[in-house]
Amino acid sequence: MPFKVSLRGKGLDMFESFAPGRRSWTAVLLGAAALLAVAARLVGIDDNALGISLAMLAAASLVLAIAHPWSSAQFRRLIYASVVGFAALLALGIACGASVALAATPAWVDRLLEVASTAFLLIAAFLCIPGLVVGAIGIAVKRRRERAQKVAA
Repeated sequence: MPFKVSLRGKGLDMFESFAPGRRSWTAVLLGAAALLAVAARLVGIDDNALGISLAMLAAASLVLAIAHPWSSAQFRRLIYASVVGFAALLALGIACGASVALAATPAWVDRLLEVASTAFLLIAAFLCIPGLVVGAIGIAVKRRRERAQKVAA
């Protein structure tokens, strides 16, 4: 008999945003993320505040598309994961960049480390930071809704 772990019903179902009652809101958020990403690409993100802002909004919309039905506890986990992920990816990006500068390695290894350093830093900037913001706003909104429901009841 195979070992099967089910996370449903334990508050760990990350993709409940694709449940039948939530698909339309998820589709709107995914569409917004795609449009914002295209707009950022058209404007350009090289030293352009508008382009960088559009890219950040696209990333936040993508995170929110998955996270919108979550509870306060799940948003708190998102904040923790974003902070830990940011620190780890930043450390990896800096370590890869420093090893290119300090180590005498073949050119292809230098290029590979430069690409890895850039990838780590971009993921830290465009995934972890919007995750932190979405998590913080999500907690605030969920707590406010919970308080309003307690007052109404």
